[in-house]
Amino acid sequence: MLTDIEIAQRATLKPIADVAESAGIPEDAIEPYGRYKAKIDPHYIKGSGGKLILVTAITPTPAGEGKTTTTIGLADALHRLGKRVTAALREPSLGPVFGIKGGAAGGGFAQVVPMEDINLHFTGDFHAIGAANNLLAAMIDNHIHQGNELGFALDRIAWRRCVDMNDRALRKITVGLGGKANGVPREDGYDITVASEVMAVLCLASDLKDLKERLGRMIAGYTKDGRPITAKDLKAHGAMTALLKDAIRPNLVQTLEHTPVLIHGGPFANIAHGCNSVIATKLALQLGDYAVTEAGFGADLGAEKFFDIKCRMADLHPNAVVLVATVRALKYHGGVDKENLTEENISALIAGFPNLLRHADNIRKLFGLPCVVAINRFPSDTDAELSLLHELCASHDLDTVISEVWAKGGEGGVALAERVISLCEQPNRFRFCYAADTTPEEKLNAIAQRIYHADGVVFTDGALSDLKQLKALGFGSLPVCVAKTQYSFSDDAKRRGVPTGFRITVRKLRVAAGAGFIVALTGSVMTMPGLSKHPAAETIDVDDSGNIVGLF
Repeated sequence: MLTDIEIAQRATLKPIADVAESAGIPEDAIEPYGRYKAKIDPHYIKGSGGKLILVTAITPTPAGEGKTTTTIGLADALHRLGKRVTAALREPSLGPVFGIKGGAAGGGFAQVVPMEDINLHFTGDFHAIGAANNLLAAMIDNHIHQGNELGFALDRIAWRRCVDMNDRALRKITVGLGGKANGVPREDGYDITVASEVMAVLCLASDLKDLKERLGRMIAGYTKDGRPITAKDLKAHGAMTALLKDAIRPNLVQTLEHTPVLIHGGPFANIAHGCNSVIATKLALQLGDYAVTEAGFGADLGAEKFFDIKCRMADLHPNAVVLVATVRALKYHGGVDKENLTEENISALIAGFPNLLRHADNIRKLFGLPCVVAINRFPSDTDAELSLLHELCASHDLDTVISEVWAKGGEGGVALAERVISLCEQPNRFRFCYAADTTPEEKLNAIAQRIYHADGVVFTDGALSDLKQLKALGFGSLPVCVAKTQYSFSDDAKRRGVPTGFRITVRKLRVAAGAGFIVALTGSVMTMPGLSKHPAAETIDVDDSGNIVGLF
């Protein structure tokens, strides 16, 4: 059996100019990055008219359930049916690429290529985001060293450094050691780049002017009396915008079947808002009859943030939702250890099915959108398990289609594409989980009770103090972005399935004034992951001919 990288390296790619032409992008709007990648001028975005399809998933296992693979395969299937379609995806982070989960270029015969470039440095967007983030950090410490005219309180600096790598040793650090010439000593820390507010700002900005204004609003820290100090106060936002001038341009690549794909931005959905850029999504809508996009992790995270944050801010109106499920994940939620998920287990499948149903009901009944369940088929799935899953879904009036895009590419997704086309023609009553004019407490309780089915939210003393401050500063009307484990509806990763009788504990609240939302840190979720005992980096190499090997 061929690996993902072997399949990708055997593919014949079209020159990116040909892909752009097939998508209707004029030659003067593309800036090639070699033969198979290009940046697109965001000024080309004039409007939108296509149908918007969101691909999300049930609560995943640690390896993921193939949401990106399904997104790519669905786009290829729509293309096979003669539809004008563009996919809009997030860029992979080096954290999971070198960690355990893998990249974000799909898999099998449903991939975007060149997958090595996409999964590694790509067009340098993440490096630019990291540089802009760390420029602000450097300017904060330099300002303090040079006399602290703005009056930063050293224990109230809100800006952390970042790096696009899983590195637990950087979660808490001390800077400024070694004497006066090296700055003022203080405690600091690193986030992974995908958790940086700069990433969120880039993904939510409508254009370069909006990007600069959002960067200027970001809060760098506070004075002793609680007054916020912004990037604009430090005169940092102009230089940060200069670093991001090219990064704000969406990246154009292609699938193995030459369907155009825009890949741009990459916030994680467990610690950020988990969606690709507004610019790329709107461009995808402009380019075709259908725009297929995805939101990270399970629907309780990525889909909720896609609807309540991205769609609200960008005035987007989804037409249909694909909920990706796997037999193995349902058995996992039915109590099976991850080492035994390839064994047939009917009783565990039945026990785990409520997890799928809860996500589907949230999409259909709460957000008011039509939904189809895409069963991402694995070789270990038995006929008995697949038949039972069909029956369970049918008993709850859930559309179900088996997706075989990993093994067959677009051909394996035609049935799914046909169902999605039908769903897009249905009227829907799309709505948000909470009203914009409610308090942060009301918004968080709405998410906890309506999405997670918790009994409510509990605030620690520190979170209550944060809440009081952000309200006093006028940020009480912002949407909320919940940082929560991706492995459970609850804030405890060990509680699989459909936990009940729990509350969500909010331990800290951060204002992301540039992004335009409040980040609520829950449970033990961290904004800087660590590597596993045997990370994927151990198997990645370059052969004597310069070919990358071992990359999935």
